[in-house]
Amino acid sequence: MRLAALLVIFISPFVLALPQHDPVPGGVALIPIGVNQGARFNGRLVMVARAGNEFVAVVGLPLSIEPGEYFIDTTAQSIAFNVSERKYRVQKLTIENKRKVNPEPRDMDRITRERKEMNSVFNRFTLMDKIHTDFSLPTQGVVSSSFGLRRILNDQPRSPHSGMDIAAIEGSDIHAPAPGRVVATGHYFFNGNTVLLDHGHGLITMYCHMSSIEVDVDDTVAQGDLLGKVGQTGRVTGAHLHWGVSLNNARVNPGLFLAQPWPG
Repeated sequence: MRLAALLVIFISPFVLALPQHDPVPGGVALIPIGVNQGARFNGRLVMVARAGNEFVAVVGLPLSIEPGEYFIDTTAQSIAFNVSERKYRVQKLTIENKRKVNPEPRDMDRITRERKEMNSVFNRFTLMDKIHTDFSLPTQGVVSSSFGLRRILNDQPRSPHSGMDIAAIEGSDIHAPAPGRVVATGHYFFNGNTVLLDHGHGLITMYCHMSSIEVDVDDTVAQGDLLGKVGQTGRVTGAHLHWGVSLNNARVNPGLFLAQPWPG
Protein backbone atom coordinates (compact mmCIF):
# COMPACT_ATOMS: atom_id res chain seq x y z
CA MET A 1 0.00 0.00 0.00
CA ARG A 2 1.26 3.44 -0.89
CA LEU A 3 1.73 5.49 2.29
CA ALA A 4 0.05 8.89 2.54
CA ALA A 5 2.16 11.97 3.20
CA LEU A 6 2.45 12.41 6.96
CA LEU A 7 3.12 15.23 9.35
CA VAL A 8 5.78 13.94 11.73
CA ILE A 9 5.36 15.07 15.34
CA PHE A 10 8.73 14.68 17.03
CA ILE A 11 7.38 15.48 20.50
CA SER A 12 4.27 13.41 21.11
CA PRO A 13 2.12 14.36 24.10
CA PHE A 14 2.54 12.37 27.27
CA VAL A 15 -0.68 10.93 28.69
CA LEU A 16 -1.19 9.64 32.21
CA ALA A 17 -4.08 7.38 31.22
CA LEU A 18 -5.22 6.38 27.75
CA PRO A 19 -8.92 6.03 26.92
CA GLN A 20 -10.35 2.53 26.91
CA HIS A 21 -9.52 0.43 23.83
CA ASP A 22 -12.86 -0.40 22.16
CA PRO A 23 -12.42 -0.78 18.37
CA VAL A 24 -16.09 -0.66 17.34
CA PRO A 25 -18.20 1.93 15.52
CA GLY A 26 -18.20 4.95 17.83
CA GLY A 27 -15.24 3.58 19.78
CA VAL A 28 -11.51 4.20 20.11
CA ALA A 29 -8.68 2.02 18.79
CA LEU A 30 -5.31 2.11 20.56
CA ILE A 31 -2.66 0.94 18.10
CA PRO A 32 1.03 0.59 19.07
CA ILE A 33 3.19 2.12 16.34
CA GLY A 34 6.71 1.61 17.67
CA VAL A 35 8.90 4.68 17.27
CA ASN A 36 7.71 8.26 17.63
CA GLN A 37 6.14 9.26 14.32
CA GLY A 38 3.04 10.80 12.86
CA ALA A 39 0.03 8.69 11.90
CA ARG A 40 -3.06 9.06 9.74
CA PHE A 41 -6.33 7.19 9.47
CA ASN A 42 -8.35 7.58 6.27
CA GLY A 43 -6.04 10.47 5.37
CA ARG A 44 -6.70 12.34 8.60
CA LEU A 45 -4.02 13.07 11.19
CA VAL A 46 -4.63 11.21 14.47
CA MET A 47 -3.36 11.60 18.01
CA VAL A 48 -0.07 9.87 18.80
CA ALA A 49 0.67 9.65 22.52
CA ARG A 50 3.61 8.42 24.55
CA ALA A 51 2.42 6.00 27.18
CA GLY A 52 5.32 4.71 29.25
CA ASN A 53 8.02 3.52 26.87
CA GLU A 54 5.85 3.10 23.78
CA PHE A 55 3.98 5.27 21.30
CA VAL A 56 0.35 4.63 20.55
CA ALA A 57 -1.99 5.95 17.87
CA VAL A 58 -5.30 6.94 19.50
CA VAL A 59 -7.88 6.65 16.74
CA GLY A 60 -11.53 7.72 16.91
CA LEU A 61 -13.87 5.47 14.89
CA PRO A 62 -17.05 7.04 13.50
CA LEU A 63 -20.43 5.45 14.13
CA SER A 64 -20.78 4.99 10.36
CA ILE A 65 -17.71 2.74 10.01
CA GLU A 66 -18.32 -0.85 8.88
CA PRO A 67 -16.77 -3.79 10.73
CA GLY A 68 -13.65 -5.15 9.06
CA GLU A 69 -9.92 -4.64 8.58
CA TYR A 70 -8.50 -1.11 8.40
CA PHE A 71 -5.06 0.47 8.30
CA ILE A 72 -3.33 3.43 9.85
CA ASP A 73 -0.43 4.92 7.91
CA THR A 74 2.78 6.02 9.61
CA THR A 75 5.96 7.41 8.11
CA ALA A 76 7.41 3.88 8.02
CA GLN A 77 4.55 1.46 7.42
CA SER A 78 0.87 0.67 7.28
CA ILE A 79 -0.47 -1.08 10.38
CA ALA A 80 -3.59 -3.23 10.20
CA PHE A 81 -6.26 -3.35 12.87
CA ASN A 82 -9.79 -4.71 13.05
CA VAL A 83 -13.08 -2.98 13.82
CA SER A 84 -15.66 -5.24 15.45
CA GLU A 85 -19.43 -5.02 15.17
CA ARG A 86 -21.45 -3.21 17.83
CA LYS A 87 -25.23 -3.18 17.86
CA TYR A 88 -26.81 -0.21 19.60
CA ARG A 89 -30.31 -0.12 21.03
CA VAL A 90 -33.21 1.82 19.52
CA GLN A 91 -34.68 4.80 21.39
CA LYS A 92 -38.04 6.36 20.51
CA LEU A 93 -38.68 9.94 21.60
CA THR A 94 -41.56 12.37 21.16
CA ILE A 95 -40.52 15.98 20.57
CA GLU A 96 -43.37 18.44 21.16
CA ASN A 97 -41.77 21.18 19.06
CA LYS A 98 -42.20 19.54 15.64
CA ARG A 99 -40.04 22.21 14.04
CA LYS A 100 -37.05 20.73 15.90
CA VAL A 101 -37.67 17.41 14.11
CA ASN A 102 -38.65 18.75 10.68
CA PRO A 103 -37.14 22.24 10.35
CA GLU A 104 -38.90 24.76 8.16
CA PRO A 105 -37.18 26.14 5.03
CA ARG A 106 -36.44 29.39 6.89
CA ASP A 107 -34.39 27.39 9.44
CA MET A 108 -32.06 25.74 6.96
CA ASP A 109 -29.66 28.66 6.42
CA ARG A 110 -29.11 28.87 10.16
CA ILE A 111 -28.66 25.09 10.53
CA THR A 112 -26.18 24.98 7.64
CA ARG A 113 -24.19 27.90 9.09
CA GLU A 114 -24.07 26.31 12.55
CA ARG A 115 -22.98 22.92 11.19
CA LYS A 116 -20.18 24.59 9.25
CA GLU A 117 -19.03 26.40 12.41
CA MET A 118 -19.04 23.22 14.50
CA ASN A 119 -17.35 21.17 11.77
CA SER A 120 -14.52 23.70 11.62
CA VAL A 121 -13.93 22.99 15.32
CA PHE A 122 -14.12 19.20 14.94
CA ASN A 123 -11.50 19.42 12.18
CA ARG A 124 -8.97 21.18 14.45
CA PHE A 125 -5.63 19.55 15.32
CA THR A 126 -3.84 21.62 17.95
CA LEU A 127 -0.41 20.43 19.09
CA MET A 128 0.16 20.29 22.86
CA ASP A 129 2.99 18.93 25.03
CA LYS A 130 0.62 17.11 27.34
CA ILE A 131 -2.83 15.72 26.78
CA HIS A 132 -5.41 14.70 29.36
CA THR A 133 -7.64 11.81 28.32
CA ASP A 134 -8.70 10.76 31.83
CA PHE A 135 -11.90 12.80 32.07
CA SER A 136 -14.14 13.48 35.03
CA LEU A 137 -17.91 13.53 34.62
CA PRO A 138 -18.92 17.11 33.67
CA THR A 139 -22.11 17.17 35.77
CA GLN A 140 -23.84 15.07 38.41
CA GLY A 141 -26.91 13.20 37.28
CA VAL A 142 -28.21 10.04 35.64
CA VAL A 143 -27.36 8.92 32.12
CA SER A 144 -30.75 9.22 30.40
CA SER A 145 -29.62 8.45 26.82
CA SER A 146 -26.44 6.53 26.20
CA PHE A 147 -24.09 6.94 23.28
CA GLY A 148 -24.93 5.31 19.94
CA LEU A 149 -28.67 4.85 20.39
CA ARG A 150 -30.50 4.55 17.07
CA ARG A 151 -33.00 7.34 17.48
CA ILE A 152 -36.55 7.56 16.21
CA LEU A 153 -38.02 11.02 16.75
CA ASN A 154 -41.78 11.38 16.35
CA ASP A 155 -41.77 8.01 14.49
CA GLN A 156 -39.06 9.22 12.08
CA PRO A 157 -35.58 7.60 11.99
CA ARG A 158 -32.76 10.05 12.67
CA SER A 159 -28.98 9.89 13.05
CA PRO A 160 -27.63 7.79 15.95
CA HIS A 161 -27.10 9.56 19.26
CA SER A 162 -23.57 10.96 19.10
CA GLY A 163 -23.10 11.80 22.79
CA MET A 164 -24.04 10.97 26.36
CA ASP A 165 -27.14 12.61 27.86
CA ILE A 166 -26.96 13.27 31.60
CA ALA A 167 -30.31 14.16 33.16
CA ALA A 168 -29.84 16.69 35.95
CA ILE A 169 -31.71 19.41 37.80
CA GLU A 170 -31.92 22.56 35.70
CA GLY A 171 -29.26 25.00 36.85
CA SER A 172 -26.81 22.29 37.96
CA ASP A 173 -23.16 23.15 37.37
CA ILE A 174 -21.32 21.87 34.30
CA HIS A 175 -17.55 21.53 34.78
CA ALA A 176 -14.69 21.01 32.34
CA PRO A 177 -13.78 17.28 32.45
CA ALA A 178 -10.14 18.06 31.54
CA PRO A 179 -7.95 21.08 30.74
CA GLY A 180 -8.71 22.75 27.43
CA ARG A 181 -9.48 25.95 25.57
CA VAL A 182 -12.90 27.33 24.70
CA VAL A 183 -13.06 27.46 20.90
CA ALA A 184 -16.77 28.08 20.27
CA THR A 185 -19.91 29.10 22.10
CA GLY A 186 -23.36 29.88 20.79
CA HIS A 187 -27.08 29.23 20.76
CA TYR A 188 -27.65 26.61 18.08
CA PHE A 189 -30.93 25.47 16.52
CA PHE A 190 -30.76 21.84 17.64
CA ASN A 191 -28.15 22.02 20.41
CA GLY A 192 -29.31 25.15 22.22
CA ASN A 193 -26.70 26.96 24.33
CA THR A 194 -23.44 25.18 23.54
CA VAL A 195 -19.74 25.23 24.46
CA LEU A 196 -16.93 23.44 22.61
CA LEU A 197 -13.51 22.78 24.18
CA ASP A 198 -10.27 21.91 22.38
CA HIS A 199 -8.10 19.51 24.40
CA GLY A 200 -5.44 19.14 21.72
CA HIS A 201 -4.42 16.62 19.04
CA GLY A 202 -7.90 16.33 17.55
CA LEU A 203 -9.73 15.81 20.87
CA ILE A 204 -12.78 18.09 21.17
CA THR A 205 -15.61 18.02 23.71
CA MET A 206 -19.07 19.52 23.35
CA TYR A 207 -21.70 20.63 25.92
CA CYS A 208 -25.26 21.30 24.75
CA HIS A 209 -28.71 22.45 25.96
CA MET A 210 -27.23 24.69 28.67
CA SER A 211 -29.37 27.26 30.49
CA SER A 212 -26.37 29.61 30.72
CA ILE A 213 -22.79 29.81 29.46
CA GLU A 214 -20.16 31.01 31.92
CA VAL A 215 -17.08 31.08 29.64
CA ASP A 216 -15.94 33.00 26.58
CA VAL A 217 -14.13 31.98 23.42
CA ASP A 218 -10.34 31.74 23.96
CA ASP A 219 -10.70 31.13 27.70
CA THR A 220 -8.31 28.49 29.02
CA VAL A 221 -9.96 26.16 31.53
CA ALA A 222 -8.60 23.66 34.03
CA GLN A 223 -10.26 20.40 34.98
CA GLY A 224 -13.24 21.24 37.19
CA ASP A 225 -13.68 24.84 36.02
CA LEU A 226 -17.27 26.01 35.57
CA LEU A 227 -18.49 26.04 31.94
CA GLY A 228 -22.16 26.81 32.52
CA LYS A 229 -25.42 25.41 33.85
CA VAL A 230 -27.67 22.51 32.85
CA GLY A 231 -30.75 23.58 30.90
CA GLN A 232 -33.26 22.56 28.27
CA THR A 233 -32.51 24.79 25.30
CA GLY A 234 -32.63 23.49 21.73
CA ARG A 235 -34.19 20.09 20.87
CA VAL A 236 -34.92 18.48 24.23
CA THR A 237 -37.53 16.54 26.19
CA GLY A 238 -36.33 17.86 29.55
CA ALA A 239 -33.39 19.34 31.42
CA HIS A 240 -30.13 17.53 30.68
CA LEU A 241 -26.58 17.90 29.42
CA HIS A 242 -25.68 16.43 26.05
CA TRP A 243 -21.96 15.69 26.35
CA GLY A 244 -20.13 14.84 23.14
CA VAL A 245 -16.54 13.77 22.46
CA SER A 246 -14.94 14.06 19.02
CA LEU A 247 -11.59 12.46 18.17
CA ASN A 248 -10.06 13.03 14.70
CA ASN A 249 -13.53 14.31 13.69
CA ALA A 250 -15.27 11.09 14.75
CA ARG A 251 -17.93 11.30 17.43
CA VAL A 252 -17.01 8.63 19.99
CA ASN A 253 -18.33 7.25 23.27
CA PRO A 254 -17.51 9.71 26.12
CA GLY A 255 -17.57 6.85 28.63
CA LEU A 256 -14.29 5.52 27.18
CA PHE A 257 -12.52 8.62 28.54
CA LEU A 258 -13.87 8.57 32.07
CA ALA A 259 -11.34 7.80 34.80
CA GLN A 260 -14.14 6.41 36.99
CA PRO A 261 -17.29 4.45 36.04
CA TRP A 262 -20.22 6.72 35.31
CA PRO A 263 -23.73 6.49 36.76
CA GLY A 264 -26.62 5.21 34.70
